[in-house]
Amino acid sequence: MAPDHLREIIRTGLLSFPVTPFDDGDRFNPKPFAAHLEWLSSYPVAGLIVAGGTGELFSLTPGEVVDVVRTARQVSGGQPVIAGCGYGTRIACDMAREIEAAGGDGILLLPHYLTEAPADGVANRIRAVCQATNMGVIVYNRGQARVSAEQLAQLADECPNLIGFKDGTGDIDTVRRVTVMLGDRLSYIGGMPTHELFAQAYKGAGMPTYSSAAFNFVPETALKFHAAFTAGDDATCERMLREFYYPFAKIRDRKAGYAVSAVKAGVRLRGFDAGHVRAPLTDLTEEEMGMMQALIDSVQ
Repeated sequence: MAPDHLREIIRTGLLSFPVTPFDDGDRFNPKPFAAHLEWLSSYPVAGLIVAGGTGELFSLTPGEVVDVVRTARQVSGGQPVIAGCGYGTRIACDMAREIEAAGGDGILLLPHYLTEAPADGVANRIRAVCQATNMGVIVYNRGQARVSAEQLAQLADECPNLIGFKDGTGDIDTVRRVTVMLGDRLSYIGGMPTHELFAQAYKGAGMPTYSSAAFNFVPETALKFHAAFTAGDDATCERMLREFYYPFAKIRDRKAGYAVSAVKAGVRLRGFDAGHVRAPLTDLTEEEMGMMQALIDSVQ
């Protein structure tokens, strides 16, 4: 898929990041992954980005990411296949090439993790990955890999396949500078954990859409919130925040890493064999699973 076409597809619709199932031997489990993707794909969303943060990219090997992409390609039909990509520059470039060879249409470039880096080094990494692939590249502005509006504008001039900017920093000032400076050149995606909690504020900064982790297990609820958000129906958004999203955040905040673990628990509770999370994450306790079940039941 041409990068410009992918940019337009993801410009306004809801995006989500499916979890990655593991079997009892801690191996990627393609069958339930395919079943979950087929279920999610039956709902009207702009795209599903596999092996992303919610998909535990940080605990997958590069080879596993390629296996995830191949499975997604088999069940995606005409929908775009976008995949998480990350780690050091050499690894990220190799991953991008392999994702493209496996049938991917685009990548979300996640941070390099751990090591702090100067701004020009972060820009050099983005540039190198863009040059390593023909696919569309979405930059995830988060953690140790933050870019300024000026850097992003220069990269967009140099790299035609740089199509998107996703923000997970909460730095509204930078977000607004980016959206004002680059205008329609990029698509803009809100990417805070449980972004519905921040969506209205980000909309005011020029981000018309976001990614929803909750879509993994309550797609009807996620789409209802997104529709209200898009229509400017603040009353509905605020009611849903009170009734579902803040209670979910209360479970999520009980332990570090639960932003992923609670979503995977929700997928299991909806009947998909998503398996456990990989260390260093931990699964929810039985008590917390009961809390998740009660929350899901409240919106079904």
